[in-house]
Amino acid sequence: MPFGLYNASGTFQRCMMDIFHDMIEKMMKVFMDDFSVFGNSFVTCLSHLDKMLKRCEDTNLGLNWEKSYFMVKEGIVLSHQISKNRIEVDKAKVDVIAKLPYPTTEKGIRSFLGHAGFYRRSIQDFSKIARPMTRLLEKDTPFFFSKECIEAFQTLKKKLIEAPILVASDWDLPFELMCNASDFAICAVLGKRKTKHF
Repeated sequence: MPFGLYNASGTFQRCMMDIFHDMIEKMMKVFMDDFSVFGNSFVTCLSHLDKMLKRCEDTNLGLNWEKSYFMVKEGIVLSHQISKNRIEVDKAKVDVIAKLPYPTTEKGIRSFLGHAGFYRRSIQDFSKIARPMTRLLEKDTPFFFSKECIEAFQTLKKKLIEAPILVASDWDLPFELMCNASDFAICAVLGKRKTKHF
């Protein structure tokens, strides 16, 4: 099914889920046409990779070998730099966003918020910061990119540039669920309290 069609992406995702249903979360992750096969040792990873490739062969699923990477310790997956213990934003993508001028149309706001929103989990209070711009997207609201909107735009760009590195969780510490709600957003953060010793 070609990607230009309305339901193509959803249909393709369901197809991938059907093909790899018994492997997902156990030995691999699938998002659209991106696969990540993992294991806790080199031998296990090879075994999982072999099973995934066999399944591709059995279902006549073609792979683009030029875009395939095997046995890497880090790499870019879905615009995130992933390594053993950390996840960072892809600096190349962030650099493009950082150079954007502020939007002058509703379409420009949607585009910026779509791109920046991809990294929203790295930006605390994303919805709150973006609120002046999202108000302009409400029905029957005249378009005026105010000083407040420019400040929100610049703040989001700044926070993207200095986005924190997400580190792997310490499973020996208890989890903590922090919730918050307002008139326009609901937020929940699953975190851990960690005492720092200097």
